[in-house]
Amino acid sequence: MTSIRPLITADRDDWLPLWLAYLEFYESSLSPEQTALTFERITDPDHPIHGAIARDDAGRAVGIVHWFAHPATWSVGPYVYLEDLFVAPDVRGGGVGRALIGTVTDWARSAAASKVYWLTQSHNTTARTLYDRVATDTGFVHYEIELD
Repeated sequence: MTSIRPLITADRDDWLPLWLAYLEFYESSLSPEQTALTFERITDPDHPIHGAIARDDAGRAVGIVHWFAHPATWSVGPYVYLEDLFVAPDVRGGGVGRALIGTVTDWARSAAASKVYWLTQSHNTTARTLYDRVATDTGFVHYEIELD
């Protein structure tokens, strides 16, 4: 049985390999300073970014999720952006990803949010198989402008 709970400072050594694997999957890298800042933000109860960690029966960290709420122009309640979701490759397909999304959805309901949304790469077929079961593909295309 997978257990999921909010990330705390003591989880850093278990969170870090999952975070680095997530960045590697997306062919990205961040400085050690940015990684440290990200973890500090997630584990700071006064910061608006939240995180949770999934552990298997043996206590091994097998997944992470990060999210935050933001105001929206199209609804009374906020929207919740699920920014990062990663499940260890050896446990994919076993319900961990669904459970982590459920954690964010439950949090969003408790925050009176109007919706939870996220982005993924179009060729991320493994994740999209799950996403197509738990959410609606809106058909939107993502654009961005990087700022220095």
